[in-house]
Amino acid sequence: MNPTDLSTHDAFLDACIAAIGDAHVLRTPADMAGYLTDWRKRYTGQARAVLRPGTTEEVAAIVRIAGAHDVALVPQGGNTGLSGGATPDVSGTQAVLSLARLRAVRAIDPANNTITVEAGCVLADVQRAAREGNRLFPLSLAAEGSCTIGGNLATNAGGTAVLCYGTTRELCLGLEVVTPSGEIWNGLRGLRKDNTGYDLRDLFIGAEGTLGIITAAVMKLYPLPAAQMTALAAVESPHAALKLLDIAQRAAGPLLTGFELMSDFCLELVGRHFPEQRYPFSQRYPQVVLLELSDNESEQHARDLFEGLMQTAFDEGVAHDAVVAQNLTESRAFWNLREHIPLAQAEEGLNIKHDIAVPISRIGHFIDETGALIAQAAPGARMVVFGHLGDGNLHYNVQTPEGGDPRAFLKTYQSALNRIVYDNVIAHQGTISAEHGIGQLKVGDNARVKSPVELSLMRALKHALDPHGRMNPGKVIDLG
Repeated sequence: MNPTDLSTHDAFLDACIAAIGDAHVLRTPADMAGYLTDWRKRYTGQARAVLRPGTTEEVAAIVRIAGAHDVALVPQGGNTGLSGGATPDVSGTQAVLSLARLRAVRAIDPANNTITVEAGCVLADVQRAAREGNRLFPLSLAAEGSCTIGGNLATNAGGTAVLCYGTTRELCLGLEVVTPSGEIWNGLRGLRKDNTGYDLRDLFIGAEGTLGIITAAVMKLYPLPAAQMTALAAVESPHAALKLLDIAQRAAGPLLTGFELMSDFCLELVGRHFPEQRYPFSQRYPQVVLLELSDNESEQHARDLFEGLMQTAFDEGVAHDAVVAQNLTESRAFWNLREHIPLAQAEEGLNIKHDIAVPISRIGHFIDETGALIAQAAPGARMVVFGHLGDGNLHYNVQTPEGGDPRAFLKTYQSALNRIVYDNVIAHQGTISAEHGIGQLKVGDNARVKSPVELSLMRALKHALDPHGRMNPGKVIDLG
């Protein structure tokens, strides 16, 4: 397709306007600007139009129109992704398909512990709707006030409660999807057991819109806990943190719903750029762990559990200090320390981010080995290491040396440091993307680290479901 061919251009837009209304076909640079740059401002693309359908049927109509005019579509939710998966390319030939108007909570079934929501529902609104039904929707992450459930499903987001509740994939029971041909698959079944063939649901979760467009989902709910206990514990190293994790799991079992690791440098950055976020201890420690217990019995039961497990940690020399949140305000303050780390990094300047996972048992060794390799390759580089220790997912980031030029540092070292990190991830039987997705950022790295058999299977699926390559092209997999 030639983007300068005005007859094709007009015919496509006219058909879209007829399908969803002129007000929802954005065409001016000013109207489209907020949809064309990713959250990290790493990628800025161009679009033929930004399309905002309001129903699943309108999404299907847009997909059929795009097929008739050979226009590629880039699905987008809250545009909070970190790998460029929802940003169009620079050709100006693609159209962004925003799901933001599909915001309905279609149903809550407390007896079945499910909620059915449309893809454009903001995560915080899903959590709120669940609470209003006296239930818990446990997916929680820093962008929950703006990210959407469709985007969470598209990237298989993890968040802070994976340790107990699993990733978005594990929280999903059924999907509604518009296929690349413009058909609607209604798989909105709230069943825990359905053994009737291929698991189509799991094909679309984590596929980042490359196989079809998720328009609605049935998600699991849980009883609201009677109490939540949030605490911080100071430890010497990631190895000690793993010992504390073992103690906590033995003491609390499934009541342990959060276990986050934060290095001292992470908290130093938070204090530097957000001084209102106070360091919780009277002295500095190499590592701080954030723990959360969710108890269905009582606050006292949760407090007794925590005090018992921490006494064991002190007795065994695993922990040096601990502080327990006494109220909701203090609990929120503890979580704010954790959630301000990426914000502080952004304030500090450009950095090299990695969203990796390795088996939990290997985390300490991975951090030690990779840190030494990076120090040798890029002297003075500062490591910002934090994340979901309880499920093996680390945000393993490299900050420019103190006083250095961030852009020059990235230009000189990014490729080499990515290679070091990803090679060591694979050596430790891990993954180069644990929850942020591949997007366009990691397509080349994904092709390098995956086996030929995996790549062949993924390409076969893509060709089978999207033979014309119109669903979010250039993302997740290099078709060769």
